[in-house]
Amino acid sequence: MSLLRLDKFLADAGLGTRSQVKLLLKKGLVTVNGEAAKKPEQKVDPENDLIVCEGTSLSRQEFYYYMLNKPAGYVSATEDNTAPTVLSLLKGAPGRDLFPVGRLDKDTKGLLLITNDGPLAHRLLSPRHHVDKTYLVKAAGTVTPDNLVRLENGLDIGEKSPTLPAKAKLLAPQADSTPETSPSPKAEGGQETSLVELTIHEGKFHQVKRMFQAIGHPVLYLKRISMGSLVLDEALAPGEFRALTAEETAALKAL
Repeated sequence: MSLLRLDKFLADAGLGTRSQVKLLLKKGLVTVNGEAAKKPEQKVDPENDLIVCEGTSLSRQEFYYYMLNKPAGYVSATEDNTAPTVLSLLKGAPGRDLFPVGRLDKDTKGLLLITNDGPLAHRLLSPRHHVDKTYLVKAAGTVTPDNLVRLENGLDIGEKSPTLPAKAKLLAPQADSTPETSPSPKAEGGQETSLVELTIHEGKFHQVKRMFQAIGHPVLYLKRISMGSLVLDEALAPGEFRALTAEETAALKAL
Protein backbone atom coordinates (compact mmCIF):
# COMPACT_ATOMS: atom_id res chain seq x y z
CA MET A 1 0.00 0.00 0.00
CA SER A 2 1.21 3.54 -0.72
CA LEU A 3 2.19 5.84 2.12
CA LEU A 4 -0.43 8.16 3.63
CA ARG A 5 -0.30 11.39 5.58
CA LEU A 6 -0.80 10.62 9.25
CA ASP A 7 -3.70 13.06 9.62
CA LYS A 8 -5.55 11.42 6.71
CA PHE A 9 -4.97 7.97 8.19
CA LEU A 10 -6.31 9.07 11.56
CA ALA A 11 -9.36 10.70 9.97
CA ASP A 12 -10.05 7.57 7.91
CA ALA A 13 -9.73 5.51 11.10
CA GLY A 14 -12.69 7.45 12.50
CA LEU A 15 -10.96 9.77 14.96
CA GLY A 16 -12.54 12.91 13.53
CA THR A 17 -11.87 15.55 10.91
CA ARG A 18 -8.32 16.47 9.97
CA SER A 19 -8.49 19.53 12.24
CA GLN A 20 -9.68 17.34 15.12
CA VAL A 21 -6.94 14.75 14.67
CA LYS A 22 -4.33 17.52 14.55
CA LEU A 23 -5.32 18.33 18.13
CA LEU A 24 -4.73 14.70 19.10
CA LEU A 25 -1.29 14.90 17.52
CA LYS A 26 -0.51 18.20 19.23
CA LYS A 27 -1.36 16.65 22.61
CA GLY A 28 1.03 13.77 21.95
CA LEU A 29 -1.70 11.13 22.08
CA VAL A 30 -0.59 9.32 18.92
CA THR A 31 2.45 7.08 18.47
CA VAL A 32 3.88 5.48 15.34
CA ASN A 33 5.97 2.38 16.00
CA GLY A 34 6.30 3.42 19.63
CA GLU A 35 7.41 6.98 19.03
CA ALA A 36 5.27 10.07 19.63
CA ALA A 37 4.05 11.62 16.38
CA LYS A 38 3.08 15.28 16.31
CA LYS A 39 3.40 16.21 12.64
CA PRO A 40 0.18 15.71 10.65
CA GLU A 41 2.14 15.53 7.39
CA GLN A 42 4.20 12.55 8.60
CA LYS A 43 3.92 9.64 6.16
CA VAL A 44 2.86 6.23 7.45
CA ASP A 45 2.44 2.75 5.97
CA PRO A 46 -0.96 1.48 7.21
CA GLU A 47 -0.06 -2.15 6.51
CA ASN A 48 3.27 -2.24 8.32
CA ASP A 49 3.38 0.64 10.83
CA LEU A 50 1.93 0.24 14.32
CA ILE A 51 -0.19 3.33 14.90
CA VAL A 52 -1.70 3.80 18.36
CA CYS A 53 -3.95 6.51 19.83
CA GLU A 54 -4.43 6.57 23.60
CA GLY A 55 -3.53 2.90 23.89
CA THR A 56 -5.74 1.70 21.02
CA SER A 57 -4.16 0.23 17.90
CA LEU A 58 -5.71 1.73 14.78
CA SER A 59 -6.45 0.47 11.32
CA ARG A 60 -7.52 2.50 8.32
CA GLN A 61 -11.10 1.96 7.20
CA GLU A 62 -12.02 3.48 3.88
CA PHE A 63 -15.74 2.74 3.71
CA TYR A 64 -18.41 2.84 6.41
CA TYR A 65 -21.88 1.31 6.35
CA TYR A 66 -24.76 2.16 8.69
CA MET A 67 -28.37 1.06 8.95
CA LEU A 68 -30.72 3.85 10.06
CA ASN A 69 -34.33 3.47 11.09
CA LYS A 70 -35.45 6.77 9.61
CA PRO A 71 -38.20 8.60 11.49
CA ALA A 72 -40.67 10.95 9.86
CA GLY A 73 -39.69 14.60 9.68
CA TYR A 74 -36.16 14.12 8.33
CA VAL A 75 -35.04 14.59 4.74
CA SER A 76 -32.77 12.13 2.97
CA ALA A 77 -30.01 14.56 2.10
CA THR A 78 -26.62 15.68 3.33
CA GLU A 79 -27.74 19.32 3.63
CA ASP A 80 -31.09 21.05 3.72
CA ASN A 81 -32.22 24.54 4.69
CA THR A 82 -35.80 23.65 5.60
CA ALA A 83 -35.66 20.48 7.70
CA PRO A 84 -33.20 18.31 9.64
CA THR A 85 -31.33 15.75 7.56
CA VAL A 86 -30.88 12.06 8.26
CA LEU A 87 -27.15 12.69 8.73
CA SER A 88 -27.94 14.78 11.80
CA LEU A 89 -29.05 11.51 13.43
CA LEU A 90 -25.57 10.02 12.94
CA LYS A 91 -23.62 12.62 14.89
CA GLY A 92 -20.43 11.12 16.23
CA ALA A 93 -20.48 8.13 13.88
CA PRO A 94 -17.04 7.40 12.37
CA GLY A 95 -16.61 7.96 8.65
CA ARG A 96 -16.17 10.91 6.32
CA ASP A 97 -18.36 12.00 3.40
CA LEU A 98 -21.33 9.90 4.49
CA PHE A 99 -24.54 10.10 2.46
CA PRO A 100 -27.92 8.32 2.30
CA VAL A 101 -28.32 5.69 -0.43
CA GLY A 102 -31.42 6.82 -2.25
CA ARG A 103 -34.19 8.93 -0.81
CA LEU A 104 -37.10 8.35 1.48
CA ASP A 105 -39.71 11.09 1.52
CA LYS A 106 -39.74 13.36 4.55
CA ASP A 107 -42.79 11.60 5.99
CA THR A 108 -41.63 8.08 5.05
CA LYS A 109 -40.07 5.90 7.72
CA GLY A 110 -37.87 2.84 7.86
CA LEU A 111 -34.70 1.41 6.43
CA LEU A 112 -32.08 3.78 5.08
CA LEU A 113 -28.51 2.82 4.26
CA ILE A 114 -25.90 5.47 5.08
CA THR A 115 -22.42 5.03 3.63
CA ASN A 116 -19.52 6.70 1.85
CA ASP A 117 -19.16 3.85 -0.66
CA GLY A 118 -20.17 5.52 -3.93
CA PRO A 119 -19.74 2.48 -6.22
CA LEU A 120 -21.94 0.31 -3.98
CA ALA A 121 -24.60 3.01 -3.79
CA HIS A 122 -24.64 3.27 -7.58
CA ARG A 123 -25.16 -0.49 -7.96
CA LEU A 124 -27.95 -0.57 -5.39
CA LEU A 125 -29.83 2.30 -7.02
CA SER A 126 -29.34 1.41 -10.69
CA PRO A 127 -32.54 0.00 -12.29
CA ARG A 128 -30.29 -2.27 -14.34
CA HIS A 129 -29.38 -4.24 -11.23
CA HIS A 130 -33.02 -4.80 -10.17
CA VAL A 131 -32.36 -4.48 -6.44
CA ASP A 132 -35.63 -5.08 -4.59
CA LYS A 133 -36.96 -2.45 -2.22
CA THR A 134 -39.86 -3.56 -0.03
CA TYR A 135 -42.32 -1.21 1.65
CA LEU A 136 -45.13 -1.53 4.14
CA VAL A 137 -47.98 0.60 2.81
CA LYS A 138 -51.12 1.64 4.65
CA ALA A 139 -53.55 2.87 2.02
CA ALA A 140 -56.97 4.47 2.16
CA GLY A 141 -59.89 2.25 1.19
CA THR A 142 -60.09 -1.44 0.41
CA VAL A 143 -57.35 -2.61 -1.93
CA THR A 144 -58.82 -5.38 -4.09
CA PRO A 145 -57.14 -8.34 -5.84
CA ASP A 146 -57.55 -6.43 -9.11
CA ASN A 147 -55.69 -3.50 -7.58
CA LEU A 148 -52.83 -5.82 -6.62
CA VAL A 149 -52.63 -7.14 -10.17
CA ARG A 150 -52.40 -3.59 -11.51
CA LEU A 151 -49.61 -2.78 -9.06
CA GLU A 152 -47.73 -5.91 -10.11
CA ASN A 153 -48.17 -5.48 -13.87
CA GLY A 154 -47.03 -1.86 -14.02
CA LEU A 155 -48.87 1.46 -13.94
CA ASP A 156 -48.95 4.77 -15.74
CA ILE A 157 -47.86 7.29 -13.10
CA GLY A 158 -47.15 10.10 -15.53
CA GLU A 159 -43.67 9.03 -16.58
CA LYS A 160 -42.49 8.23 -20.11
CA SER A 161 -43.02 4.54 -19.41
CA PRO A 162 -45.13 2.53 -16.94
CA THR A 163 -43.62 1.29 -13.71
CA LEU A 164 -41.76 -1.99 -13.97
CA PRO A 165 -43.38 -5.21 -12.70
CA ALA A 166 -43.64 -5.32 -8.93
CA LYS A 167 -44.79 -7.67 -6.17
CA ALA A 168 -47.83 -6.78 -4.08
CA LYS A 169 -49.35 -8.67 -1.18
CA LEU A 170 -52.37 -7.78 0.93
CA LEU A 171 -51.44 -8.51 4.54
CA ALA A 172 -53.72 -10.18 7.06
CA PRO A 173 -54.76 -8.07 10.07
CA GLN A 174 -52.51 -9.99 12.43
CA ALA A 175 -49.44 -9.36 10.25
CA ASP A 176 -48.84 -6.01 11.94
CA SER A 177 -50.37 -4.93 15.22
CA THR A 178 -48.76 -1.52 15.74
CA PRO A 179 -51.33 1.26 15.94
CA GLU A 180 -49.85 3.32 13.11
CA THR A 181 -49.88 0.46 10.58
CA SER A 182 -52.66 -1.75 11.84
CA PRO A 183 -54.89 -2.74 8.90
CA SER A 184 -57.99 -2.26 10.98
CA PRO A 185 -61.14 -2.00 8.83
CA LYS A 186 -61.65 1.50 10.19
CA ALA A 187 -59.00 4.19 10.45
CA GLU A 188 -59.42 7.57 12.13
CA GLY A 189 -62.69 9.13 11.15
CA GLY A 190 -64.14 5.76 10.15
CA GLN A 191 -62.14 5.48 6.94
CA GLU A 192 -61.45 1.96 5.70
CA THR A 193 -57.79 1.13 5.15
CA SER A 194 -55.62 -1.65 3.71
CA LEU A 195 -52.12 -2.82 4.55
CA VAL A 196 -50.04 -3.89 1.56
CA GLU A 197 -46.48 -5.14 1.24
CA LEU A 198 -45.05 -3.77 -2.01
CA THR A 199 -41.71 -4.68 -3.59
CA ILE A 200 -40.28 -2.57 -6.43
CA HIS A 201 -36.82 -2.22 -7.92
CA GLU A 202 -37.02 1.30 -9.27
CA GLY A 203 -36.72 4.64 -7.55
CA LYS A 204 -38.91 7.10 -9.40
CA PHE A 205 -39.88 10.29 -7.59
CA HIS A 206 -42.57 9.49 -4.98
CA GLN A 207 -43.06 6.21 -6.83
CA VAL A 208 -44.95 4.19 -4.23
CA LYS A 209 -47.30 7.05 -3.41
CA ARG A 210 -47.97 7.67 -7.11
CA MET A 211 -48.62 3.98 -7.74
CA PHE A 212 -51.26 3.83 -5.03
CA GLN A 213 -52.73 7.13 -6.17
CA ALA A 214 -53.07 5.57 -9.64
CA ILE A 215 -55.22 2.74 -8.27
CA GLY A 216 -57.34 5.15 -6.26
CA HIS A 217 -56.01 4.34 -2.78
CA PRO A 218 -53.83 7.18 -1.44
CA VAL A 219 -51.00 6.28 0.92
CA LEU A 220 -51.60 7.08 4.59
CA TYR A 221 -48.41 5.56 5.97
CA LEU A 222 -45.22 4.32 4.31
CA LYS A 223 -42.27 2.40 5.75
CA ARG A 224 -39.38 0.72 3.93
CA ILE A 225 -38.55 -2.62 5.51
CA SER A 226 -35.83 -4.00 3.22
CA MET A 227 -33.44 -3.13 0.43
CA GLY A 228 -31.86 -6.03 -1.41
CA SER A 229 -30.46 -8.39 1.22
CA LEU A 230 -30.58 -5.74 3.95
CA VAL A 231 -33.58 -6.00 6.29
CA LEU A 232 -34.51 -3.35 8.83
CA ASP A 233 -33.44 -4.32 12.32
CA GLU A 234 -36.65 -3.93 14.30
CA ALA A 235 -34.58 -3.55 17.47
CA LEU A 236 -33.67 -0.07 16.21
CA ALA A 237 -36.10 2.54 17.45
CA PRO A 238 -36.97 5.36 15.03
CA GLY A 239 -33.92 7.62 14.79
CA GLU A 240 -31.49 4.93 15.93
CA PHE A 241 -28.71 3.48 13.80
CA ARG A 242 -26.01 0.84 13.92
CA ALA A 243 -23.07 -0.26 11.82
CA LEU A 244 -23.75 -3.07 9.40
CA THR A 245 -22.32 -6.45 10.31
CA ALA A 246 -19.59 -7.94 8.13
CA GLU A 247 -22.15 -10.45 6.85
CA GLU A 248 -24.67 -7.74 5.92
CA THR A 249 -22.01 -5.72 4.13
CA ALA A 250 -20.74 -8.74 2.20
CA ALA A 251 -24.28 -9.68 1.14
CA LEU A 252 -24.93 -6.16 -0.21
CA LYS A 253 -21.68 -6.18 -2.14
CA ALA A 254 -22.62 -9.54 -3.67
CA LEU A 255 -25.84 -8.18 -5.19
